[in-house]
Amino acid sequence: MTPAELSRTVLHAVRRAVDEGELSVTVPERAVVAPPGPGGCGDYATNIALQLARAAGRPPRDVAEILRARLLGEQRFTDVVVTGPGFLNLSLRGTASAGLVEEILRRGRRYGHATSGFSGTAVGISCPAEVRAVVVADAVTRVLRSQGDFVRVECEGRPAPEWESVLGADVTTRGPRIADRGVTSRGPRIADRYVTVRPVPAPGDPLPLGRDAGRWALLHPAGHDRPRIPGDHLVQRESNPLFRVRYAHARTRALLRNAADLGFHPEPGPVSEAEALIAVLGDHPRVLAATATHHTPDRLARHLVTVADAAMPLLPAVLPLGGEKPSAAHRARLALAEAAGTVLAGGLSLLGIDAPDHL
Repeated sequence: MTPAELSRTVLHAVRRAVDEGELSVTVPERAVVAPPGPGGCGDYATNIALQLARAAGRPPRDVAEILRARLLGEQRFTDVVVTGPGFLNLSLRGTASAGLVEEILRRGRRYGHATSGFSGTAVGISCPAEVRAVVVADAVTRVLRSQGDFVRVECEGRPAPEWESVLGADVTTRGPRIADRGVTSRGPRIADRYVTVRPVPAPGDPLPLGRDAGRWALLHPAGHDRPRIPGDHLVQRESNPLFRVRYAHARTRALLRNAADLGFHPEPGPVSEAEALIAVLGDHPRVLAATATHHTPDRLARHLVTVADAAMPLLPAVLPLGGEKPSAAHRARLALAEAAGTVLAGGLSLLGIDAPDHL
């Protein structure tokens, strides 16, 4: 189950409470559902009770208890717990996690992308002719297009050709110019919003790092932070976040090859002690949407590190040991590992970074 589906389930509970006269509020269009924060529990949490409390004229915890009673009736939850000032913490049944894995494997690297084509939003991006700004603008453009937005980029100057040939930063304008009102057969001609990408400039030349490490060095730090050039981005050790992300992906691909040699294949199903990984995989669409909204590819980069770190404890238990025969649990763990690798590969692709099958 994805956060979007959980959001609809939470809103359905609100609507029932309103219809039954226990809450007097306007049902919001969206309920924010995300992995629980400090002090939380379960797979996901929502602050919908805090959001509705003032309009309802009741304390947030009272609103949360009203919604909890309705959410507990949903077959997809094993438990719903109220914590803190009124957060609802949702624990999913194994079948729900299996549904999430099925969706990721079905959609592949496009999991989290818009499913309805053009969103109706046109974005005009401008950036200075500076290497980090150009790479960030390129990554922001990729993520915006994944969400169905029409994007046109204008560079304030001439980018160095090496920024495209080495770093793969393509800010070449495409489609009709965003200027006049109206719509052409190729897309909208007026931007709904304009974005200026102007991060702290790179303190050195990232070209010697090559495409993947160079882009990561520029994209992983927040825009207001100074990137480390050259840093340790080429070092293959655990202290290098890029290596952890790519290594976790390569491990998932190796497990698929090894499982095929043993004669079994992934099959989504319940997986115990994988709540953290399932939560961050389910959060991937929200992270992509937030990255697009705030034009912050560093948010996606940090999310991929979180996914990789959550996936690593699962991987040693995927294959049977010794004379053990592959079971349904092994197939379910393999499917979850494949889903994690798929999310890592898709996220790296949006950052313009390769996800090799071998390291």
